[in-house]
This record gives sequence, structure tokens and C-alpha cells, in this order.
Amino acid sequence: MENGRKKNGIFQKFLDFVEWLGNKLPHPVTLFALLAALTLVASAVLAMFEITVEHPGEDQETVSINNLLDSEGISYIFSSMTDNFINFAPLGVVLVTMLGIGVAERSGLISAALRGFVLSIPKQLITAGLVFAGIMSSLASDAGYVVLPPLGAVLFLALGRHPLAGLAAAFAGVSAGFSANLLLSGTDAMLAELSIAAASVIDPQYAEGMNVAMNYFFIAASVFLLTLVGWFVSDKIVEPRLGKFNPQNGDSTAVENTDDMNPLKPVEKKGLIWAIVSAVVGIGLALLLVVLPNSPMRGDDSIGSYMDTIVQSPFMSDGLVPVIAILFFIPGLVYGLITRSIKNDKDVANQMTETMAAMGMFIVLAFTAGQFVAYFAESNIGLVIGVYGAELLEALNLTGIPLIIGFMFVTAVVNLFIGSASAKWAMMAPIFVPIMMQLGYSPELTTMAYRVADSSTNIITPLMTYFAIIIAFAQQYDKNIGIGTLISVMLPYSIFFFVTWALMLIVWMLFGIPLGPNAPIEYTG
Repeated sequence: MENGRKKNGIFQKFLDFVEWLGNKLPHPVTLFALLAALTLVASAVLAMFEITVEHPGEDQETVSINNLLDSEGISYIFSSMTDNFINFAPLGVVLVTMLGIGVAERSGLISAALRGFVLSIPKQLITAGLVFAGIMSSLASDAGYVVLPPLGAVLFLALGRHPLAGLAAAFAGVSAGFSANLLLSGTDAMLAELSIAAASVIDPQYAEGMNVAMNYFFIAASVFLLTLVGWFVSDKIVEPRLGKFNPQNGDSTAVENTDDMNPLKPVEKKGLIWAIVSAVVGIGLALLLVVLPNSPMRGDDSIGSYMDTIVQSPFMSDGLVPVIAILFFIPGLVYGLITRSIKNDKDVANQMTETMAAMGMFIVLAFTAGQFVAYFAESNIGLVIGVYGAELLEALNLTGIPLIIGFMFVTAVVNLFIGSASAKWAMMAPIFVPIMMQLGYSPELTTMAYRVADSSTNIITPLMTYFAIIIAFAQQYDKNIGIGTLISVMLPYSIFFFVTWALMLIVWMLFGIPLGPNAPIEYTG
């Protein structure tokens, strides 16, 4: 990282130590390869001790560590390698989305839109706006990881600010604020269904009254808290520590691909206006896929309310990524044709090709990271860690607020080993929801406590599936950036989000405010 940043204060020295220690790790590609190898060895060693746990699912089957170095495991390693790469969760999402973004970026649309945005609002509100946009991006599922961090970097660079500060602010909003939103998203439906299933074990009648919006009041209020906290951390801690940006440390193409903040030219304004029109038309057509009865991507109308039908539709689960790519591609194409940055189909093909070429580092990262994530899941090591963590918390015999805080810390630790929110909650909900209900706390409260801890720590675990793409984006502006640097940049967000969000939940509990419609704090049976 560049010279000239602030180094005073114990906290800043602590972040410097985290950065130094983390950057002693190998290159991310090598690190994921080593972690994959370590997982193989650990599975063999742990399997020797015949460690078993009872699976928290409905079947209550006994689960043991799978030895990935026995004959069956070695066969799995070779037979699954290609699938592990292809099925790595972010790979398809990132590449498909970037095809559309690449046209919008290289046609000049994104640059013009950013300049128009920056010149139209007070500069002191840009950081807050970026964090807010990141938080709201969970409506688009994981696409926010791909869209907003690079846009944040470009925006800050255009303003003469450190691009990594813009990337960090957007990443914090997207990932650490993933469980906050003013609207319901697919995440709410996914986690709610798991909580309802877990609650039905104790009280089927109570579970029947639970709903997808069980945490809505709290997550909506959280948007404003996290926006303010993210704004403070970005401007007062992260950006001062980064210091002055040195363009020579980054990729010349990325650094020079941002126009000065000059007023838009008439042809650019015309292109931007027609690009916005095409985007509005595109959004309207996309909505027709889901909002009307019998729409081709609408959910089952029998599953519940109108909102449940939308949230749980194929459009929200599988259709958003191509829709977002198209909604970038079409306005980019329109803008390019009007401004003459696109003259024919060859220009479009070249722009998309250049975009894919720039994703080379991420593709290599996806290969090694995909192997590690797959091996860790196949070995059952994460499941065993989660079950023992739950047993430890139960054995401590905590009650009240200490119990909730203890559960949140367990969630945070588990999050360092299992990146997927749904996978963790599928494992933890059958354990913790019944425990909390027996202690007098509602499934809705347990779910919200989980979401707070899970979201807050997403940005500091390399196991989070989009961590690799964020490093790839960051290396465009600092070729030497490593895992340690990124973690040290994001750690203040994680700490401040966790503490303030947890305090907000505690206040919510003390006043007994419902977490959502028909979603109390306490469970009375």
C-alpha cells in the first residue's frame, strides 16, 4: 500500500500489523491451492480419530469426517476438479454480468453517468450514497458484488480520491450490509424458510404463523444505521489510512480509463438521456416477466401473498443475473451508437472480449478457490465445527443478552469457515432455533441475530465466495495488494458494523419492539 497514510494510534498500528501478517501469506491463487491441500490432509488426519456428530437436520443421521485421501477420496479429487471450477458460485455470475458491464464501461456510458452523478450531488454525500447503494444491492442477489465495488473505485478515482476507498465503501455496503434492506429480497425468503422448518420441530402451530417478512422492521431500520456507520468508517478511518493514491502501482488501463470530472458534452448528454430511456424500457419489460399473473417467471401464486410470489419467483432466484447483464448491455450499446464509440458489431465484440481478458486473474482464482470450497464441504469439517460450536454455547448455560451475544460470536467464527449464508443457516437453524425457543426467545430473533453476525464478518473471511473477485478488482489499482491488505482495509467496517448493529438489536430486545409483522422478541409457547 502507498506511503503517506496515517500511522498514529493503537488501532491504526493494529491494522498495520494485520496487513503485514496477512501479506506474508502467498499470492491468493497459491493460498487457495494450499488451503485445498491442507483440507485434504486435515480430512485424513481427523478421520483417523473417528470424530462423529449428529446431523442437525430432520433425519438426525450421524456424520463423520470424510477422508479425502483414501481411494474413494482421491477418485473424488480427480473426477470433481472440472465441476468444482465450473460450479464455483461466483464464476458464472461474474462473467455473465461483466459481459454487459463491459459494453457499458468501454462505450463510455459508465464514465458519463458517474460524472453526471458526481456533478449533481454534494461531494460530501458521495460516500454515504455509495454505501447505501451497496446495502440496497442485495435486491439483486449477488450481482452487487460484481457491479458496485469496481464502480466505487472508478467514482473515487474520478474525484481525485483513493480508488480503493471507493471499492471498500461499496464492498462494505454490499457484503457487510447484506442483511439490511428497505425491501424484501430472496435472502429473506431463503433464511425464513429454514427458520420456519426449524421452529416447527418445537411448535408447528407457531411455525405456521411465521412469514417471509419476519425481520422486515429491523432490517429496514438497519439501512440507515449502517449507511451512517459505513460513511463514518470510510471517511474517518479507511481513506485517511490509505493515504495518497499512487497511479504507478496500478494497471495503466484501469487508472487511465476514468475521464476528468469535466461537464458532459452535448453528445454525451444526448447519449446518456437515450441510455436512460432504454434502461427504463428494459426494466419495464423485465418486470413484465414477473409482476403480472401468469408471467413466465412468476412464482407459484399459491405460496402466499403477492410479495411472497415475487420474492420466491424464478425471476429473483435465477433470472436476475442475465437481466442485470442485459440492462447494462442495452444502454451501453445505445450510448455507444449515439456517441459513435460503437460503430458496428465488431466494436461490441471487441469490447466484450477486452472485458473477458481483464477477468483472467479472477478466472485463475476461481479454479483454486473452487477446489478448496468443494473439498471443505465434501470433508464435512465445517459441519463438525458448527455442531461443536453450538454444543459449547449450550454448555455455557447463558441466558438473556449474553446468550444472544454468545450466539452471534459463534456465528462470526463459523462464518470464517463456511462462506455461504444459506449453507450456514441450514446447518445452524435446526440447532439454535429450538434451543432459543426453549429458553424463551423467538425464532425471528434468533434469525436476526444470525444475520447481523453473518453479514458483519463477510468482508474479512477469504472463504466468502466473492472475496477473490474483490482482490482482482483491487489489484487493478495496486498490483501488490494481498489478502492481508484487503482484510486490514475491511476490518474497521466489520468491527463497527458488528458492534453498532448488535447494540441496535439489544435495544430492540430491551424495548420489545417486533422484528417484523407478527414477529415478537420472546417466544411464550
